[in-house]
Amino acid sequence: MESPLDLSAWLRLEQTPGVGNETARRLLSVFGLPEQIFAASHAALCEVVIPRLANALLAMPANFQQQIDKTLSWQAQPGNIVLTLADATYPRSLLEIPDPPLMLYIKGRPSLLDAATVAVVGSRNATVQGIRNAEQFSEALSFAGLCISSGQAAGIDTAAHQGALRGPGSTIAVIGTGADIVYPARNRNLAHLIAEGGCIVSEYSLGTPALAPNFPRRNRIISGLAKGVLVVEAAAQSGSLITARMAAEQGREVFAIPGSIHSPLSKGCHQLIRQGAKLVESAQDILEELQLQTHFAQTLPQPAFQTGKTEPFVSILLKEIDFDPVHMDMLASRTGIDISSLTAELLTLELGGQLEALPGGYYRRLA
Repeated sequence: MESPLDLSAWLRLEQTPGVGNETARRLLSVFGLPEQIFAASHAALCEVVIPRLANALLAMPANFQQQIDKTLSWQAQPGNIVLTLADATYPRSLLEIPDPPLMLYIKGRPSLLDAATVAVVGSRNATVQGIRNAEQFSEALSFAGLCISSGQAAGIDTAAHQGALRGPGSTIAVIGTGADIVYPARNRNLAHLIAEGGCIVSEYSLGTPALAPNFPRRNRIISGLAKGVLVVEAAAQSGSLITARMAAEQGREVFAIPGSIHSPLSKGCHQLIRQGAKLVESAQDILEELQLQTHFAQTLPQPAFQTGKTEPFVSILLKEIDFDPVHMDMLASRTGIDISSLTAELLTLELGGQLEALPGGYYRRLA
């Protein structure tokens, strides 16, 4: 961890307008530490960057002292750490990727950043089965001793973190805001659990709000920390495919769970499999592919399905019926709805064009 004086110079470099990670690393390779960059002459800086950026480097960023004070105050709180590229404890796996973050703001257990990790990502608008797959794969991998990295977004990311927190491997949330901001707000309780038992990481300065360009960019850290990336569900244009592409470019393994050919959220996974991603049906498939020697529970208990008494039967059913065929007996078991009521509700949904009845008592979702 850097001293306050050193950290001030790194923050100034990070905050200089127009100086991104690539330019900052180029400057560091020429001048050394940030203090030496700011001690250089305008002429010396112009040999590395254009005059406009040289001028920006020699001027103090706006509101800089407030940002320093805010960062030092945040770092003084228990469990909060700021690492820079020059820190000896900077994660080794991120040093291997083409674009390592200049700084990392960490809340929780920093030791997890060097743990054997698998990234689990997927759609924000996941199906019921996708949520279950993400939770169960992540829980199984966590019990096998692997840490799970994801992005703390709604849907698959949330399920992955929740499953991973149940096991000893725990989880890393790589976020697209400042480390002092919880996004989405609905994940506030999850964020607290991750900070207590896992690790939250951001490359963005404190106070950075949720900006659309930051989320695809943070995906390279999710994959960079991992030995492989598992895509659970993804539409054809999903952001999860960006993570998978970055993983491949970083030399990481890419895994995908197949789904129904009728489901839009299977299109992305099928596309990845056609492009060479490993098709997986269990967590054991991932462990064997990565050649990891771990203690692995072959089967995990299935979560009991609970329904609220006041929830409409139609709503309960639509949560349980996906694009893959499911038998009426399974629906009765999952929902607790008696057969006569279940038959009536299924007929209503079929007549409404939401379900299709298949031979043998099976049903599948149409929309």
